[in-house]
Amino acid sequence: MIVGLGNPGREYERTRHNLGYMVVDELARRLGTEKWKNKDSARQAYDSARALVLVEPTSFMNLSGTPVRLISSWYRTPPESVLVVCDDLDLDFGRLRMRPFGGHGGHNGLRSIIATIGEGFPRLRIGVGRPREDAVDHVLTPFDKREQAELPSVIAAAADGVQRWLDEGIDAAMRFANTWQITTDSRS
Repeated sequence: MIVGLGNPGREYERTRHNLGYMVVDELARRLGTEKWKNKDSARQAYDSARALVLVEPTSFMNLSGTPVRLISSWYRTPPESVLVVCDDLDLDFGRLRMRPFGGHGGHNGLRSIIATIGEGFPRLRIGVGRPREDAVDHVLTPFDKREQAELPSVIAAAADGVQRWLDEGIDAAMRFANTWQITTDSRS
């Protein structure tokens, strides 16, 4: 199960807080997954070839735990098989960090999921950088011009990390994600 975190609504579509949605959308595009349904306060798509469910909670970020619990229970998916993709203020823009489990690090979406299924799920965090101004304003605003130019490479790399997790496991995915960085080559 791959869970991309974000906030519902057009006003949040291209904001930093919706990076999880963007990565899951890219993964769905790559897998050719087109049939989405709305159920349990989430957009869901099931890929029967991989026995994989893609999830985008449609509750607000701080309520993500309930749909994740409901859907993982329905598909009998243990926490270690639920990969959560989200933004991270404590990483520079575009940096990736994957871990097999851990705390919420101040992220309200992760906090909500931990409250419902525990800490034992892997997560892929995507850096949005910590601003000098208010953090809430930062994550709920669109990317600046420089970030917009680099965003396709970041989303593609994060989707590559998710695919490695699916195909090769957590160790290979962490080796890739935790060392990936934006380069001139990745911008083309």
